[in-house]
Order: sequence, then C-alpha cells, then structure tokens
Amino acid sequence: MSMLTPPGMGGKKYRVTGGRYPRMRRPRHRRRIALVAAASVCVLGLAGWGTAQLIDVFGGTSGTADAAPGKGRCRDDGAAGQHSAKPVAGKPLPKPGTLTVNVFNATPQGGLAKRTADELKKRGFKIGEVGNAPAAFDKKVKSAGVLVGPKAAVDGPLKVLGTQLAGAEQKTDDRADAELDLIIGDAFKELARPQDAEKSLTRLTHPAPAPSGSTKC
Repeated sequence: MSMLTPPGMGGKKYRVTGGRYPRMRRPRHRRRIALVAAASVCVLGLAGWGTAQLIDVFGGTSGTADAAPGKGRCRDDGAAGQHSAKPVAGKPLPKPGTLTVNVFNATPQGGLAKRTADELKKRGFKIGEVGNAPAAFDKKVKSAGVLVGPKAAVDGPLKVLGTQLAGAEQKTDDRADAELDLIIGDAFKELARPQDAEKSLTRLTHPAPAPSGSTKC
C-alpha cells in the first residue's frame, strides 16, 4: 500500500492530483430514512387524535353528561329537598295525656309491669290495667316488648307510645275501645330515656327538613 493511500480505501491506489483528497464520510441516506419514518408516525398519530375529537364533538357523545342530568353528573336537588321537607298530611298526633295504656308483664321477672306503669304515668300517659300478660303473650315475647291497639291507632297512638320503648313490635286487633297495651318482653331493660323519647316524639310531629340545595350524584 502506498503511503498516499488513505485508510479504509480497501487497498485501492488512487492518484492524488491537485490539493484535494477523496471524502471519507459515511452516506447519510439511512439517517434520513429514520427521521422521515419518525416524522410520519407523529403526523399519523396527530391526525388520528384530531379525527377522534371531531367524531366525539359532532357525534354528540361529549354532551351526554350535560344533556342527561341523571347519568354521571351531580344535579341540584334543592327543589326536591324542599318538597320532601313538607310534613305528611293527616291528623295531628295525640298527646300522651289522651292515651290510656295497659301495662302487662310477659316475663318471669316480677314487678316490671308496676315499675313501667309508674314511669309512663310520670311521662303523662294515663294508666289502665297493670298485671301479667294474657295467655297469648305470656312467656312468648322475646323482643323488648309488644304494643297492641286497634287498627285505627296505627298512624297515631301506637307511634306515640312507641317512642317510649325502642325496639318494640306493633300489632293491632279488633278491640272496640281505644286503649293500648304495652306488653313487656324478655329483651326489656328499661323504657327509653325521657330526653330520647321526647326527641323521637318531636321528630314525629316536626320532621327535620332536608338541607336546601343538596346535591345527589
């Protein structure tokens, strides 16, 4: 190899003329191909995204949440809340002093009927008969108690008496008078605390209004 042969020329001999030498840089066509391919991918991606956006807008899917308040959107239920706050129409609830309550003990524990009747009397109820439960209930009440009254007492007197004993069952029969029975069961501990019973009675007569402007999702 001649001393004038540049490296990388494969051993070929060249005659050097003038003051210029052959260029040895690599061809650039591969780099151009890679850049063109990358640019094409970016352009296609942007075009696809723009097409999807146009379809979404003109197809109406983007306005679904606004058009249908009940689907995936919180809506203002202030008007509905104000409507539900109105008390249910009907007869006013009776005062405890207008109700006569018979207190019966269906448990083996003695003295419960008398103590319970005395407490109800302090709270303003009229007390009728006090004693052991009738055979239909005696030793058969597993809950805290059973409240029994005429069918007409379901929406009034029985609700008022129910505020005094949490967890009591309510039943009706065909009795001719308006007296109520409070039958003490095995789970009975004591009557509701006076303040709790008063709160329950207040909620019956004056239902708490729903918050104005509340939202439902």
